[in-house]
Amino acid sequence: MAKEKKQKADAKAKEGHEKQAGGAPAEAAPAARLHTKYVNEAIPALMKRFSYKNVNQVPRLVKININMGVGAASQDPKLIQTAATELEMIAGQKPAIAKSKKAISNFKLRENQAIGCHVTLRRARMYEFMDRLISLAMPRVRDFRGLPDKSFDGRGNYTMGLKEQIVFPEIDVDKVVRINGMDITFVTTARTDEEAYELLKSLGFPFVKRETVVEQSSKAAA
Repeated sequence: MAKEKKQKADAKAKEGHEKQAGGAPAEAAPAARLHTKYVNEAIPALMKRFSYKNVNQVPRLVKININMGVGAASQDPKLIQTAATELEMIAGQKPAIAKSKKAISNFKLRENQAIGCHVTLRRARMYEFMDRLISLAMPRVRDFRGLPDKSFDGRGNYTMGLKEQIVFPEIDVDKVVRINGMDITFVTTARTDEEAYELLKSLGFPFVKRETVVEQSSKAAA
């Protein structure tokens, strides 16, 4: 009797899912490509590199913070809305508007005035943004030689900057009103900068090679 009730309940639940999906069974969204790479390649490599005994010790990416400052918005408030729209196109998520906490007369800044926008990405959107950043945006940066490995904060987090938002293919260059840069912070569970470095590198971060830096410094000195 109990088994029959359970079968009826399961059938009813399945029917409800099909109705919500327009008559078709609900299907789970495919995993982000970079997340699959983390699970299949990064985790085994990091466990071997640092001799972790438990998979839960392996550092992981928690969130990505993107901050776009628009100082000129103190003179032209419309620039904030334009920047927020562009950041939403880049991140795939509606950003929050950042406002000034106090007035600064030298910068013609009033209290509670919009001066930038920011967004925090997690889970699938986080991996999808990082994938587009590495695969599409960075190769379009002029004179790109790799990312510096000195921008860690000592607690496993890494911050990088982009001078132009037009490196993202989502932005139509012909419609850009003003060139805006952005700061991107990758927050991880790594306990040291070395662990964070290896984590990001295993995900495909194009860090500049130390040998290249030494060679360039020697040529400059000569």
